[in-house]
Amino acid sequence: MSTVEFGGARITIEDIWNLAHRKSEARIAGGDARARVAHSAEIVDGLVASGATVYGITTGYGDSCETEIPAELVKELPIHLTRYHRCGMGRILTDEETRAVLAVRLANLMQGWSGVSVALVELLAAMLQHDILPEIPAEGSVGASGDLTPLSYVAASLAGESWVRFEGERMISAKAFAKAGIKPITLRPKEALAVMNGTAVMTGLAALAFRRAENLARLACRITSMATLAILGNPAHFDKRLADAKPHPGQAKAMARIRGDLKAYLANSEPSRIQDRYSIRCAPHVIGVLEDMLPAFRGLIETEINSANDNPLFDPADGRPLHGGHFYGGHICFAMDGLKTLTANVADLLDRQLALLVDKRYSNGLPQNLSGSEGARAAINHGLKAVQIAVSAWTAEALKLTMPASVFSRSTECHNQDKVSMGTIAARDALRVLELCEQVAAASLMAVTQGVRLRQRAGEVSAAMLGTRLEAFMAEAGAIIPVLNGDTPLDAALGRITTAIRDGAVVLDQEEA
Repeated sequence: MSTVEFGGARITIEDIWNLAHRKSEARIAGGDARARVAHSAEIVDGLVASGATVYGITTGYGDSCETEIPAELVKELPIHLTRYHRCGMGRILTDEETRAVLAVRLANLMQGWSGVSVALVELLAAMLQHDILPEIPAEGSVGASGDLTPLSYVAASLAGESWVRFEGERMISAKAFAKAGIKPITLRPKEALAVMNGTAVMTGLAALAFRRAENLARLACRITSMATLAILGNPAHFDKRLADAKPHPGQAKAMARIRGDLKAYLANSEPSRIQDRYSIRCAPHVIGVLEDMLPAFRGLIETEINSANDNPLFDPADGRPLHGGHFYGGHICFAMDGLKTLTANVADLLDRQLALLVDKRYSNGLPQNLSGSEGARAAINHGLKAVQIAVSAWTAEALKLTMPASVFSRSTECHNQDKVSMGTIAARDALRVLELCEQVAAASLMAVTQGVRLRQRAGEVSAAMLGTRLEAFMAEAGAIIPVLNGDTPLDAALGRITTAIRDGAVVLDQEEA
């Protein structure tokens, strides 16, 4: 595996994705990086020794910030924070999601502003290295004061107290650490707050959602190319001169991908219609909005990954505590609210394309429901009729979930947290919308592949029209997409295709033209 070094170069979304999927290994940088972390911990030690009043170290938490903690109880305070916040509910984050959360929190703490020890960041890195994964409930965060409740399970795991998954078993973290030859830590003053009071859950989920949305945008271009070919549509809709006339970069990128796919078709065919319906002709304009916003979303997510975002922070230069609100997840919430809207729009586009393909009134001569059955038995075979209904349901659910989470701020915790981001809910929504969109894409991929196969069988699409790129893709798709000559259950096939899309295993050769 490659290595992602924390405390050195800027951590990217790709680094988080690779760590989440066990394609890279986490390592703590040496030298200056460790020195920064150690210096920040020394600042906290000095403040405790001096008897200074510092939020969350010598005071209670949240609205209890006016409550002074007796000196003899300061060391016990951190573990109490982990215990009373462990009230999460809902599904448990997946292995990939949990690794992403651990990686983002490690990146945050390695900035050297949070007052944690080198031992703590080393243990976080060791959990990634040994794949010791805290069981983190998905529900219970309002996104400010950070992801307190879900991250309490990470902090408690570091202390040996919470449930983890290790080597295929569920056990208390102290047992997993013992099996791996490492030890839990005793959380020092500020350390539980440093782990919990930040945006690592929403940001880790956002990094995964971003990468999946990026893949979806590319796949939607390929599906559009195949849909155009399947209906014997007009490839001139993607002419470069049209892109130049309205030069949104993402729209132009989508047009170039489709144009590159259809280069051979354009050279070897005559269009049967002057203009195809909007779901074909305007596909770059739908996909292009997502493409144009992805760079902005990347900037927001990667800034959050590479930031110190708990409270209080400690100025490395003079050691002064800085009480602020960097745990607020507004940027991630906006990115995820936007991402889920744009990806749901792509699902809606693919849904409309599929509706054209299965309806013989609009498919330009394809069999009803794309059934490959012939002869007398054609009467009892129904092709993709039910798949189209399911796609409509998945699309409707995705569209329903696009309500922005950010507008549902709730005043909580005795009106201390009286304006909150809802970033974690937005990130969870984005992942659910992407799951639905990937199911739509899987069904669409099945439909366009079936449509092209039927055209080939009828002699209406030749190898020359297909071109080398789409021919190679048809061969790749054939490995996971069945030929539909008679009715058969399609759930298993759709599941395999969806998983391949989710994991980025559908390889797209998309040199732009």
